[in-house]
Amino acid sequence: MTEATSGSASAGRPPDALGAAGPVPVGHAGAPHRTEILAALSLAIDLGLGQPMEHMLRATLLGLRIADRAGVDPAARGRIYYANLLAWIGCHADSFELAALFGDDIGFRADYYMVDARGLPMLSLMLRHAGSGLPPLKRTARRSLFAATAATAVRALIRSHCTSAGHLAYRVGLDAGMPAILSHTFERWDGKGLPEGRSGVEIPLEMRIAQLADVAEVFLRTRGLDAAVATVRNRRGTQFDPELADLFCKYAGELTESLLDIDPWPAALAQAPDNRALAGEELDTVLAAVGDFADLKSPYTAGHSRAVATLAAETAAEYGLKAAEIEVLRRAGWVHDLGRMGVSNGVWDKKSPLSSMDLERIQMYPFFGERILGRVPGMGRVAEVAGAHHERLDGSGYPRGRGGADLDPSQRILAAADAYQTSLEPRPHRPEMSPQAAGQRLRAEVGAGRLEERAVDAVLVAAGQKERRRRVWPKGLTEREAEVLGLLCHGMNNREIASALVISPKTARNHVEHIYLKIGAGNRVSATLFALDQGLWDRAAG
Repeated sequence: MTEATSGSASAGRPPDALGAAGPVPVGHAGAPHRTEILAALSLAIDLGLGQPMEHMLRATLLGLRIADRAGVDPAARGRIYYANLLAWIGCHADSFELAALFGDDIGFRADYYMVDARGLPMLSLMLRHAGSGLPPLKRTARRSLFAATAATAVRALIRSHCTSAGHLAYRVGLDAGMPAILSHTFERWDGKGLPEGRSGVEIPLEMRIAQLADVAEVFLRTRGLDAAVATVRNRRGTQFDPELADLFCKYAGELTESLLDIDPWPAALAQAPDNRALAGEELDTVLAAVGDFADLKSPYTAGHSRAVATLAAETAAEYGLKAAEIEVLRRAGWVHDLGRMGVSNGVWDKKSPLSSMDLERIQMYPFFGERILGRVPGMGRVAEVAGAHHERLDGSGYPRGRGGADLDPSQRILAAADAYQTSLEPRPHRPEMSPQAAGQRLRAEVGAGRLEERAVDAVLVAAGQKERRRRVWPKGLTEREAEVLGLLCHGMNNREIASALVISPKTARNHVEHIYLKIGAGNRVSATLFALDQGLWDRAAG
């Protein structure tokens, strides 16, 4: 969603490994399952929390172990699974406001784990981050203002987070009771949480377990078992349910055994309470919701992924791609910006020129998205296309600096569609462009050798900025004759062709005779072979 860029992308090229997620799998077979899509979403959430990918997956496994030790019934166990996996699903929705207050929304969330979020420790954390990145005098003024308005500002942020979490949980198809559970993410056992100040057993058991597992995993991974136990014990009766805290401390060794050694992706998916395969419209609905999730990180990008998906699919049809690849492009359009969660809004919403460090962070985000999507069986091709939407033909793009023959038509189309749509939208450093200006910008990218001319032409036709060229058919075939040839290849006789095109049988017969004469064919089989050789017919598209 950033501007089309030129120059070397070497500074932003990805390392060989990132966290524990392993290499990007490509070419998965089979249909994606709901839980696999949601697990991938949890990886994006991890990035927004300032944690390595698979944090929430490990927290989910820990939460289930706690639930089993506590004797929770199967129905509640299923809700605990999703409460742990997606407890922070609304974290992106307040990123713009959080960054306005604290500079780096991701850094603030990472530090949030380190304090028992109440009273003086919480105020100290917020004041430390308030005005981050500003000059000293402005930072002091910002902190003074924040100290006077902290309670109102934070309550509004938390309420926004909880509302967004509920909407998104509903959109991705979770149980109808999940929004209410997720609304308690920031409530505390001692009643000093937000937004409602609920306390004790007023907080659903599912969220009480999720809160403990979330924090315990961070301390276990970063400081060891003793630190995890000490943290849970110190927050017993304040942030955490005392009985659950006592259970964790008593059985900590058993509950965390091998948790940091196993691959959490298959382990967590094996525990899924409902792992139905998704296909067709149901899959599209979830992917569109995931795209909306990514776009809500900044008000500048609201609706961006939906617009790119529509434009990319229409462009692919104009370009002449097959139906299956058009579907891939539509889906890649929905989810191409999922990796944006890994970059702070302090960068995305910056009005001043970006630093070299800012650019390095931005140049990594398509890689994050490809890595996340590549974990889902059946989404390998979508991941390939989505991850290349900022690559350029001359190799100046990112994250890998691919170019030329390394970029296939779908990747070239998505790059052009994203660049055009981005130009139509405002950004912190510029207003939105008119369609005409956006078209001129795309043509300039063609002239510079960064975008493919054919892809850009197809984008501009799909966007209504350019008239569709009349296709020149081989062997002097007319537009109507090419249409008749397609129906002939489908095995239709003259009468059936006439019915399909609403013409007389005699006219249909004349068309067929003219086709045979022009292409040198004597029957349907030879006509079909001609059509295949010339790329004029595709059964999947029919």
